[in-house]
Amino acid sequence: MSCYISSNDNRIYVGLESAYGQVVAVTEQNRIPAVKLGARQTPETTSRRDKTGGRTFVGLPNAIRKKTAYELSTFMTAWNDPLVAPTHGPLFQAGMGGSPILFAGGTVAATDGVTSVTFSAAHGLVPGQGVTSGGDLRFVAGVLDAMTVFVNAPFTLSLAVGAVMGPTITYPLAHDLGSVSIFDYWDPVTAVQRILHGAAVDRMRITVNGDFHEFGFGGPARDLLDSASFSSGLGGLTAFPAEPLITGFDYTVVPGHLGQVWMGTTATQFLTLTEAQLVLENNIEPRVREFGSDVAQCITAGVRSVQLNFSVFEEDDAATQGLYQAARQRSAIGVMLQLGQQSTQLFGAYMPAMLPEVPEFDDAETRLQWRFQSSRAQGTVNDELYIAFG
Repeated sequence: MSCYISSNDNRIYVGLESAYGQVVAVTEQNRIPAVKLGARQTPETTSRRDKTGGRTFVGLPNAIRKKTAYELSTFMTAWNDPLVAPTHGPLFQAGMGGSPILFAGGTVAATDGVTSVTFSAAHGLVPGQGVTSGGDLRFVAGVLDAMTVFVNAPFTLSLAVGAVMGPTITYPLAHDLGSVSIFDYWDPVTAVQRILHGAAVDRMRITVNGDFHEFGFGGPARDLLDSASFSSGLGGLTAFPAEPLITGFDYTVVPGHLGQVWMGTTATQFLTLTEAQLVLENNIEPRVREFGSDVAQCITAGVRSVQLNFSVFEEDDAATQGLYQAARQRSAIGVMLQLGQQSTQLFGAYMPAMLPEVPEFDDAETRLQWRFQSSRAQGTVNDELYIAFG
């Protein structure tokens, strides 16, 4: 018997639910490289007003409505099997809402060397979908015809005729959101194991230029189950599920300083970025006030917010000055963040129209930095943000 539970003897799995709150079965492929999972469940604050004959608190009923919430931090890792969605896929799908779109790749038949790419066969791509070549991930900005597309920024290494573009998986936005089951397993097996089900992604955070590329997810959940108090029927389960068999896990994570950023009305690569954080907020409201239930029945999302906070060193070149001018004139610019720099370790976030806010001048260090805070992406219908792995 162990005298304590080590915080490092922990494994976390995430699966997309087919129906809200119905715990999904997970396999070893659903394991993520988690940094920290914080889950809390609190009873709804209430008080008794009956006359008890004294000043002593006499207690509340057991079946009080509960509020459940979570915060999950995880490192970005490689996408090694293009036939299977990335391990983080369920979380991004729950946060974005849209079903993932797979691009199997293609062969380049012609290119203008800038943003036009013609394939040797019908590409099947749609605007916002990711494409990759070598260590570059780009997004389709427009479709000319069944064979030709325009990407949002030039490739750093010019495409050659006959070059093979690799597979990608893209997560678009949608009106309705899904939910995930998060499994929290510990060693030894006799320790308390937990499941968050009906977990919605209300907040999604992508951090750039840390020690490692990191994703963050958080929001409300329907309930928090545990192996110590589990009873049949909770979460649609008849028994608390055992952890999937562990046969191996890829612990490769991507260094946080590797990647690219492209910004501007004409896409320009910025090598002066010092930090960035992309935050999506869905403004989710659980449907939890109905009579006859002490847990949420579903989730509804409000107006979506996609904001980017970033800092760059000021330079007197046209591209940097253009950022300031766009902020002053309140003109939207395109922004693309690429994390990683080699095939199977690429992640991209693309905002076709982001409105930069006037930056703060930070002269605390030897070089002047511009800090752009709360710059918000905009669009027409579910097109302000695209996420892709390659």
